[in-house]
Amino acid sequence: MSLLSLEHVTQRFGGLTAVDRVSLEVGAGEIVGVIGPNGSGKTTLFATVSGFLEPQEGEIRFEGRSIRGLKPSRISALGIARTFQVVQPFAGLTVFDNVVAGALRGGRETLDDARRVAGEVIAQCGLAPERGKFAGALPIVGRKRLEIARALATRPRLILLDEVMAGLRPAEVDQAIELVRAIRASGVTVVVVEHLMRAVMALAERLYVLHHGALIAQGDAREVIQRPEVVEAYFGERATHA
Repeated sequence: MSLLSLEHVTQRFGGLTAVDRVSLEVGAGEIVGVIGPNGSGKTTLFATVSGFLEPQEGEIRFEGRSIRGLKPSRISALGIARTFQVVQPFAGLTVFDNVVAGALRGGRETLDDARRVAGEVIAQCGLAPERGKFAGALPIVGRKRLEIARALATRPRLILLDEVMAGLRPAEVDQAIELVRAIRASGVTVVVVEHLMRAVMALAERLYVLHHGALIAQGDAREVIQRPEVVEAYFGERATHA
């Protein structure tokens, strides 16, 4: 049984179909990539899975049960966490307190539990030297790691990572790749949306490719990325005849 499955999920905004009958499956322990040009529907798909949007059509199942129509807080409590493309930490709180807030959002029963979890996640994400700093003072790489830490503090079984490497320098990207691998090694399944193909190919065993909201390719990452329809979606028709 798949950990996460989508069947013909459709998301419309007026006359625009942002996600067009998308079906996909994610097995426990995988790192799966969702790629596509700007505006292809990737972030909208994440918002739909995590409950911030309800699809007009289709079904979403997590561990075999329907989660369509559930509130984001309920979906988070069931074990799905997500990061956001535009990171917005509580700038006036410390890194530690930001992650404590994430742990409390995950339904921790006591503040002591949340603090313990926060300490563990901060260490896992390489943020221990910054735990006492105000989040608003962090550089972009620190804010990206904090976004991941807040999501991990909910103790998910599945994490949706939305452009967590955007804006990072090459060495920072390498560190982020290792962090994502470590997250998977800790038992958390990962779905990653990422424009940086070097990172996608280093991480994902399988890819789903979206274009204009529709799924145009899926399968083994190294095979999918070479398909003419994928090359054309990214680089235009001329590239397929180069």
